[in-house]
Amino acid sequence: MATNKNAQLRYIALDKCFSNTSRRFNIQDLVENCNDALCEDSENSNGVQKRQIYDDIRFMKSDQGWSAPIINRKEGRKAYYFYEDKDFSINKQPLTPTEIDQIENTLLMLNRFRGISDFEWLDEVRTRFEDTFKIKSKNVKAVSFEINPYLKGLNHFTDLYNAIVYKKVLLIDYKPINQKSNQYTIHPYFLKQYNNRWFLFGLSVYKEDKRIMNMPIDRIESYKETDSEYIENTYIDLDNYFENVVGVTVKDAQSQTIRLKIDRDRYGYIESKPIHPSQKEIKSLSNENFVVLEYSLIPNYEFETILLSFADSLKVLEPESLRLSLKEKATKILKNMS
Repeated sequence: MATNKNAQLRYIALDKCFSNTSRRFNIQDLVENCNDALCEDSENSNGVQKRQIYDDIRFMKSDQGWSAPIINRKEGRKAYYFYEDKDFSINKQPLTPTEIDQIENTLLMLNRFRGISDFEWLDEVRTRFEDTFKIKSKNVKAVSFEINPYLKGLNHFTDLYNAIVYKKVLLIDYKPINQKSNQYTIHPYFLKQYNNRWFLFGLSVYKEDKRIMNMPIDRIESYKETDSEYIENTYIDLDNYFENVVGVTVKDAQSQTIRLKIDRDRYGYIESKPIHPSQKEIKSLSNENFVVLEYSLIPNYEFETILLSFADSLKVLEPESLRLSLKEKATKILKNMS
């Protein structure tokens, strides 16, 4: 049985019930205690039913679990569950094979951040895991994550993250490319990674003017906390904010229908890695030599950059504004190459 976060919360809640010698717990009591634990962790929890608790008990009693000495005693119409050994607790038991495998995989992921500025504390966490549980992270290198440890601004990441979590207002010195540095009062809401760069999204406030601002953290020169009252995020739905764009540049505009004509021999790259979730092939307009693709999105810099990477095999059919924008950029490219 796979052990995810919800399962672990249930096992801990059940362990407390089975270890409690001052109270008896029937199956409904166990369900309620597990649901309380899940709701305390997340208000959006859907809870569990009796069938799940019966499955959890079987797993805890199994060799794959903790071989827990769970017994039940029937009194009247109800059966009450407890540990036969009053000193037993899953917290006192060795890790299960599943838990060991999960920790090893976690250590492997932590290794991804080794050597990156401001993530040195992960080395200590990893070492403590290995020493406490007598586990060594897997030595076989089976995966490589794309990351740039030399990216400017990574040292800001932890402070910006904490400002979001603890709802701190920041005064940020921000310097766009080829422009002067300016100060912004930012109520930080979200960090997003795109194309190996991190971007901070937050509410910029200046007098009565309020707007959502997007800052690449490598352009942040300095920052400090202020005593201003934090403004909660009621401005953007982060689950859907990036739905209609590629990348992180979100314009205040409506989605457009975009049609592209691409050579079929290059189509395989886009077919296996769609540019945007709305991508679909217009089969009635395609043939053996080319494919016509349709998108519903807001064109932005990131989208145009991707299209330019296919420029020798691609033609914009509509809208005309996108075609002209790419044509202008292509003209500059040709001029620079001459």
